[in-house]
Amino acid sequence: MSHTRPAVVLLSGGLDSTTVLAIARRDGYEVNALSFSYGQRHDREIDAARRIASSYGVARHEAVTIDLRVFGGSALTSDIAVPKGRDVSDATDVPITYVPARNTIFLSYALAFAEVTHARDIFIGVNAVDYSGYPDCRPEYIHAFERMANLATRAGAEGNTITIRTPLIHLTKAQIIALGMSLGVDYSMTTSCYDPSATGEACGQCDACQLRLAGFSAAGATDPIAYARVGRA
Repeated sequence: MSHTRPAVVLLSGGLDSTTVLAIARRDGYEVNALSFSYGQRHDREIDAARRIASSYGVARHEAVTIDLRVFGGSALTSDIAVPKGRDVSDATDVPITYVPARNTIFLSYALAFAEVTHARDIFIGVNAVDYSGYPDCRPEYIHAFERMANLATRAGAEGNTITIRTPLIHLTKAQIIALGMSLGVDYSMTTSCYDPSATGEACGQCDACQLRLAGFSAAGATDPIAYARVGRA
């Protein structure tokens, strides 16, 4: 397929964002990938994002460094323990792994990137089904940001509508994995763990690991990454 329409894809190096990248390529977009080193304890995801971007031959990949540790307030950006063994099957509270305003910050950068690359589509792998209770993963948040984006940009003012695309937002983790496998996604390149070991093995017990493991199990598939405590699942 000839990829001619530019798009920006937020690429964390995780399972969801890699699936979104595969979807964007399937749908004929020329991908400009955007990743962030924001002071997260699981910064190995930046290396994963670079490998994935290279594997997919994206037109341009920018890894932006910002430091959200100056604000703290999250187990991912400050000296707060990452919860382990939490029941994520019926999460209603906002967990301590929520990073204040993270998706708003990331989407704002993506909006600037879209304007300079003449992209009218921004892809983000948010999910409102199997997720950890983050308020900036909800459909109403995405709709609100999209409205703002078209008010705040030259592109929007000139009638070049910008669309925030969320192809995973209503899928379960198992459905996301099944879709990714049908698109040939190599999930061994991805990382999800919030608190990996020094050698990069996933902990198997944080919210992200639990959701990932449950998704592979429900999809009837084997997770190809290594786990420090639960073995290969």
